[in-house]
Amino acid sequence: MPVQSSQGVVTPALRASHADRDRAVDILSAAAGDGRLTAEELDDRVGAALTARTQDELAALTADLPLAADGAAAPAAKDVVRIEQQGASTRRGEGWVVPRRMEIRSAWGEVTLDLARAVITHDTLRIDLDLRAGALKILTRPGIVVDTDSLVTSYGEVKTPRSVDTGVPVVLRVEITGEVSWGQVVVRAPRRRLGRRA
Repeated sequence: MPVQSSQGVVTPALRASHADRDRAVDILSAAAGDGRLTAEELDDRVGAALTARTQDELAALTADLPLAADGAAAPAAKDVVRIEQQGASTRRGEGWVVPRRMEIRSAWGEVTLDLARAVITHDTLRIDLDLRAGALKILTRPGIVVDTDSLVTSYGEVKTPRSVDTGVPVVLRVEITGEVSWGQVVVRAPRRRLGRRA
């Protein structure tokens, strides 16, 4: 179903694949095994997952559950994760466990945080950023909100998508504070090219 923004722009919802539906069913089954869902809730949600047409519909079915990439019980998250680099690149990809807080110090490098395929166990991630002449890229999905209002920029750039109400419950709120000098912060959905996401 197309989604209409407050500006009247209509964007089509992304279609779900067989693999997307299978992942949702795995997450639901693991949650029921952990006692998070009753048998009746499991039946209802699995039925909805198998007939879901869009990724937004699948996200709504698992929004109140800890999401592990393989559908297993989500591992414990660290309180603080630090990334310090100079002239280097760091990527947190599929299946990484989102901590409560991150401290990122990066000069002349790039940091990519893939939240779209991460394991989310807490409702808030606070990022303390010191970025100089580089980039921080955050990949999101429906249900993830990124707040960059407290960032200080000096000859820097912050790119965030227009706010669109998808009706999906918020499962993670990312609050970014700190400073960007001669660099950029980019928040976007994963790109899809030839069956691959990046």
